[in-house]
Amino acid sequence: MKIRSAEFSRGIRGTDPVLLEPKLNVAFIGRSNVGKSSLMNCLLNRRDLVKSGKTPGKTLELNFFLVNGDSYFVDLPGYGYVKASGEAREQLAKMIQWYLFQIKIEKRMVVVVLDAFAGPSDMDLEMLRLLAEHDLPTIVVANKIDKLNQKERHAALKAIADESFGFEVIPCSAVTKEGKEVILGLIG
Repeated sequence: MKIRSAEFSRGIRGTDPVLLEPKLNVAFIGRSNVGKSSLMNCLLNRRDLVKSGKTPGKTLELNFFLVNGDSYFVDLPGYGYVKASGEAREQLAKMIQWYLFQIKIEKRMVVVVLDAFAGPSDMDLEMLRLLAEHDLPTIVVANKIDKLNQKERHAALKAIADESFGFEVIPCSAVTKEGKEVILGLIG
């Protein structure tokens, strides 16, 4: 995929006409503070289109970004850290599950962003298991790979691949742009 244009379309928290559009939805998910917003900005050749903050858990809705007029990059809330009540966290989890597993979207793929430095969390592994169970096209991105030396990198990528249910794992850095072209190539 070559990025020619990207713009914020809308944020939703439930049923919306955007879900009925016959456009490819590329959903980005990962735990809070994994660098999901930075990765999306890197892929979209934009500095601050996808908002990120110093405090994890900033995204509280499904944010749709129209790409090239024919696809959506969808920024899902991060899991694992939200400064909110238990009920609010539960609502976010339900919204993510609803979007990924309950509504029918004609063309969808999921990019799971993991922290290569920290390794996959139990929540990451559960998300990968659910995506495999639902047979959704998925790319696993090992982000922040630039923080590892060669030996650590090799060990981290092997460990992630061993637990990724057969999904392809792409080493990536939003800082150095490593993996950017590979990810865009896999998207389309």
